[in-house]
Amino acid sequence: MLTVFHCFGQYFCLHFEAFQLGMAPVYMAFLRFMGDENEARNYSYSLEVGANGRKMVWEGTPRSVRDSHRKVRDSHDGLLIQRNMALFFSGGDRKELKLRITGRIWKETQTPDGTCVPVLCS
Repeated sequence: MLTVFHCFGQYFCLHFEAFQLGMAPVYMAFLRFMGDENEARNYSYSLEVGANGRKMVWEGTPRSVRDSHRKVRDSHDGLLIQRNMALFFSGGDRKELKLRITGRIWKETQTPDGTCVPVLCS
């Protein structure tokens, strides 16, 4: 599944997919930047999944779309959720997967005194 976001005048793609890690089914969400790797380093993001009073959080730098999808997935550079945790977060009878992933994208800007301040995408 792919969702595109427009923040700070740039485009980002949120990927979510299921795959096998060894013998275990896992789910992974990660953000890619529609530009080169040097520009991607100007941004940070966080992804969060949770329910039932529990949550998992991933924070990182988006990867450039110029890196292959497989390279990003195989490096596990994103929010990695094991199936049992995904079912726990889905609630109910734990047979149907219903995950709600939320996130933020930000970039750091410097104030006149040199302090770095995060600016969130709204």
